[in-house]
Amino acid sequence: MSTNKIRVLVAKLGLDGHDRGAKVVSRILRDAGMEVIYTGLYKTPTQVVNAAIQEDVDVIGVSLLSGSHVPLFRELCRCLREHKAEHIFVVAGGVIPEQDYEPLRECGVDVIIPQEARADLIVTTITELVEARGRI
Repeated sequence: MSTNKIRVLVAKLGLDGHDRGAKVVSRILRDAGMEVIYTGLYKTPTQVVNAAIQEDVDVIGVSLLSGSHVPLFRELCRCLREHKAEHIFVVAGGVIPEQDYEPLRECGVDVIIPQEARADLIVTTITELVEARGRI
């Protein structure tokens, strides 16, 4: 394994104004030695993809509580394909009902982390995702 740090962009899409979870996850990932860029609230999928490309991240982590996760992730993944940035992993978190897991995977979400996930699961999941492609 290389000594390159995993770079993660943490984002809040759409009108979801609840960012405590995103900030907690950002801190967890930083404490685990990852480089984290937090985009703040009310971002569009295009803004998030542009930031991810500019920051040269390995992973985009999106926390959503608004219930509009399926259309927002579809648009995010479409933007990644449009920008030829499918190499960036997409991790979904927040309040996501299990019946929406398959539609999210079909549109390009790599991993869905449930809201109740412990810190060690979040770190391990992202680390293993990036290591699996030999990116670190």
